[in-house]
Amino acid sequence: MLKKTPIVIGIAGGSGSGKTTVARSILERVGHDRIAFIQHDSYYIDLSHLPPIQRAQVNFDHPASLDSQLMIEHIKALRSWQPADIPVYDFTIDSRTQETIRVNPQRVILVEGILIFAEPGLRELFNVKIFVDTDADIRFIRRLERDISERGRTTESVIKRYMDTVRPMHLEFVEPSKRYADIIIPEGGHNEVALDMVITRIEALLAAKD
Repeated sequence: MLKKTPIVIGIAGGSGSGKTTVARSILERVGHDRIAFIQHDSYYIDLSHLPPIQRAQVNFDHPASLDSQLMIEHIKALRSWQPADIPVYDFTIDSRTQETIRVNPQRVILVEGILIFAEPGLRELFNVKIFVDTDADIRFIRRLERDISERGRTTESVIKRYMDTVRPMHLEFVEPSKRYADIIIPEGGHNEVALDMVITRIEALLAAKD
């Protein structure tokens, strides 16, 4: 008996918008055993051949900094019920590691990333597109806290990168991609009403395939 094609769900939004919180809520409520979860952040192009000073100058908020074609291949593999070996990126050294993580196919493929709706090749793979919309000041504060605590950045470096690349790239690529969304969630994972609607929609899609 042939397996049904998995449902592919994309979650986009600005840096610090709450995309990961929404993704985790979906994982918890729909079930980890039914979802293959991958993040666009894992697909940053390997910069290990560059000295650290040059790595720090790369615009990580531009679509060209990500190997989206590899992600497309992995999503297509998961849709065909084949496993995918996802790269592991180390943000403390701005370089891809030698490790990979095996993700096995599931009935739902959940994809999260800032720029996934800005890439036509990725966008066309999603059955449901969710955009998490959060005020810029909240997004900046969250990014500042994350980059200092998790990625070893200084306050000055976070502010500089935000002004030099994060904000301009958000205005050029991320914000315009909101028009492709099927669902817009204000205030991210704290919007329980919107999350309830999303979960209901996912469950309805799964039931329809059954």
